[in-house]
Amino acid sequence: MLAREGHVLNHKRLYRLYREEKLMVRRRGRRKRALGTRTPMLVPQAINQRWSLDFVSDTLSDGRRFRILCVVDDFSRECLATVVDTSLGGVRVVRELERLATERAVPQEVVSDNGTELTSGAVLRWATGRLAWHYIEPGKPVQNAFVESFNSKLRDECLNEHVFLSLAGARETIEAWRHDYNYLRPHGSLGALTPNEFAVLKGQETQPPQEGEINHGLYL
Repeated sequence: MLAREGHVLNHKRLYRLYREEKLMVRRRGRRKRALGTRTPMLVPQAINQRWSLDFVSDTLSDGRRFRILCVVDDFSRECLATVVDTSLGGVRVVRELERLATERAVPQEVVSDNGTELTSGAVLRWATGRLAWHYIEPGKPVQNAFVESFNSKLRDECLNEHVFLSLAGARETIEAWRHDYNYLRPHGSLGALTPNEFAVLKGQETQPPQEGEINHGLYL
């Protein structure tokens, strides 16, 4: 800029004056992201051992966008929730997780990406001291394969097959599909059982026999 105005200065002197007058524009650092755990994830061996979270987006017939918070139990493949709304921030995520934890149990671990909703202060405060939160590496959704597989089914079999006229209608249709997914559809990876049947079976296997009952070898 000085050269354009006709000033000629030695570049070394110019840089010295630039530093002395502290004219440098401070560079803003990148926002720090929560790292969570970085240990390798093992295949879950029990219900509520690990939940996976992710978001899916779609639009209503009038063009308004909405999002779906999907929560999956990685062991039983149950879809624990499909929360539909136009806005799903960190506080709402915590509220839904708290509801699920009350209904079922607090999981040992949660897996998600590094989205702003899932690295928010509300989520971090809720998770600290309660469970391990594992953030997958950016750009590697395969590290969250269970919920990604569920998302694909949700989009192909539900979202792409319906036109949603209202948010209430979207919630009703998606919840009906979730019920079908959990209770009526057998999964090959679960031995041709539905996720609910598989969860009930594995829940029985981990229960000790009641007084007067015969142990048939299910409880070890």
